Amino acid sequence: MGAIQFQTAPKLPVTVLLAAKNEAVNLPRCLAALGPAERVIVLDSHSTDATAEIARQHGAEVAQFDYRGGYPKKRQWALDTIPFGTPWILLLDADEVVPEDLWKEIGNVTRQPDADAYLITKGFHFLGRKFKHGGFSHSAVLLFKTGMARFEKLFDDDLNGLDMEIHERVVVDGRIGKLKTPLVHEDFKGLEAYITRHNKYSTWEAKVRHHYLTTGRYGEQTIKPRLFGNSQERRRFLKALIIRLPFEPQIWFIYHYLLRLGFLEGRPGLIASQIRAAYIAQARAKIYELRLNTPSR
Repeated sequence: MGAIQFQTAPKLPVTVLLAAKNEAVNLPRCLAALGPAERVIVLDSHSTDATAEIARQHGAEVAQFDYRGGYPKKRQWALDTIPFGTPWILLLDADEVVPEDLWKEIGNVTRQPDADAYLITKGFHFLGRKFKHGGFSHSAVLLFKTGMARFEKLFDDDLNGLDMEIHERVVVDGRIGKLKTPLVHEDFKGLEAYITRHNKYSTWEAKVRHHYLTTGRYGEQTIKPRLFGNSQERRRFLKALIIRLPFEPQIWFIYHYLLRLGFLEGRPGLIASQIRAAYIAQARAKIYELRLNTPSR
């Protein structure tokens, strides 16, 4: 009697491009869920913790990025530089997990695609709670055919700034679809790290907003603001309106906590709404400082 033969499921023709820096806390959970992908590349920025070691232990490749200012930043540099060898690319952060049902969807669309790229929702988890309310989850183009997409080029050329795309969106040369199953987006590094990171983000936000308010443009190769476009285009349209309004931090708090029912999430919903309002307040304060330091013409 011959030995029983077991067949393993074939890998999906997808390269996961996973951006990381000092993510030893989050990375094992993320990597453990990437088995279906043909290739996993951890795009590091010379982490000082065990990020690179953990990546290799899980069978991932590691590519190191040295930022020299301007464009491209981290993930666009990888798209320009790395020969992926797969027809599809999936963008992930280290604090995100791909659930099994999402892999099933990815398998279906990579076998029989009806679009060139797909929006995936980043399902917001915060302080140990999966949020159903509050409007903190959002969709972004994360899965696309190799060579069919680029990050928008915003006016941000600060050598000492963030080396990775933050709120830059992906511009697609083709049709965009949407997958139903959300990612699990949950950071386990604690509130101090979360707030510190968003303080840096608000500095970036202030510079980009200041340029838009001064010139009327966010940059080159950007997502177009459209009220009746896809979710990325609607977000950009609404953002272009709201940044000129007074009391914007309070507006965002009301939006998340009251209009989107964030109060139903209990204390975590209140804290998340407060942090969102504080982020906007910090960005607007930094815009004021930039105006003070900008010579008048």
